[in-house]
Amino acid sequence: MPELPDLTIYAEALEARVKGKPLEKIRIQSASLLKSVSPSPSSVEGRSVLGIHLLGKRLVFAFEDDLYLVLHLMVSGRLHWKKRGVAIPRKRAHAAFDFPDASLLLTEASTRKRASLHVVEGAERLAALDPGGLDLAMATLEDFRDALARERHTLKRSLTDPHLISGIGNAYSDEILHRAKLSPIKMSDRLGDDEVERLFDATRDVLAEWTERLRAEAGDDFPEKVTAFRPEMAVHGKFREPCPECGTPVQRIVRAENEVNYCPTCQTEGRVLADRALSKLLGKDWPRTLEELEKRRPGRTET
Repeated sequence: MPELPDLTIYAEALEARVKGKPLEKIRIQSASLLKSVSPSPSSVEGRSVLGIHLLGKRLVFAFEDDLYLVLHLMVSGRLHWKKRGVAIPRKRAHAAFDFPDASLLLTEASTRKRASLHVVEGAERLAALDPGGLDLAMATLEDFRDALARERHTLKRSLTDPHLISGIGNAYSDEILHRAKLSPIKMSDRLGDDEVERLFDATRDVLAEWTERLRAEAGDDFPEKVTAFRPEMAVHGKFREPCPECGTPVQRIVRAENEVNYCPTCQTEGRVLADRALSKLLGKDWPRTLEELEKRRPGRTET
């Protein structure tokens, strides 16, 4: 799933290309993409884009007359900047958004078609799509502490829950916990003050560093290399490879769609966590699917 660094770069690239320009036409190929009924997508056609911003992991296109187009890419949705009027591929593509000089193509590598598009009118209806997680760009240490304390979860779950903290997913939560030298299965209510501060600093630093890295990588081009697996990462996707800090082979815990990558030496006092037993723990602490995590009611703790 594209996370905060990737989405920030998407938003910056889109704003540079479409702000002040009219969205001339929306061509939707996959009926499952559209999740709202009124206003219709045609209501934003011909209107100029006022700006692009993020709402959790959603990309928001703001238009004249208080209209908004909201894209959620989910796990494998990706955006591509193509020549105007580009044909929409029959397989694994959802829609094209035509601007005067180019078209934005929305694809999804998975056959499960999780990506979504909402068209909403008014700030109140837009706010209803916000899962309510902490905006890290504006957060203080106390804000972060309060978010962690709101519900009792493993740190892996707390970091990735969009109702608690905004914009972090599977990849960067692994990197953050490794930087903070904290176990992914430590419970959020068991952190000492110094550990909360360490986690807060690691969260901000990792996200800022990767945002800058991706910004430099894209340069003036539209970002096409949006992936959760990057060779420069410390532990995410690095099962059995040496930890860059201590050389210990990176370990993992797998549960359905969820995977945790960690260094035993740096994060768990040298202990290799039992995959089978802990996958059950993660199964209890995490919803069964990403959709459930996105849609769960704020303030509810699963038991």
